[in-house]
Amino acid sequence: MLEFVLLIIIIISAILALIQKDLLKAAILTGFTAGAIAVLFQVLMAPDVALTQAIVGAVIVPVFIALAVKKTQRGDS
Repeated sequence: MLEFVLLIIIIISAILALIQKDLLKAAILTGFTAGAIAVLFQVLMAPDVALTQAIVGAVIVPVFIALAVKKTQRGDS
């Protein structure tokens, strides 16, 4: 039952990330999706995969996306 709830959360947050106009919000939702996937891996008894997913998918990738968005924004001049 918990797996199905996590899958619903993953699908909803992924769809919300896709339809976002603001790229920073999309990056946050991408991290939220990856965090839910990491929890799902932990529930499915794969702690090594869950740890890797939590570090890479929920932390590093959204931070890199947010930094890239900040670096490529136009200045107001």
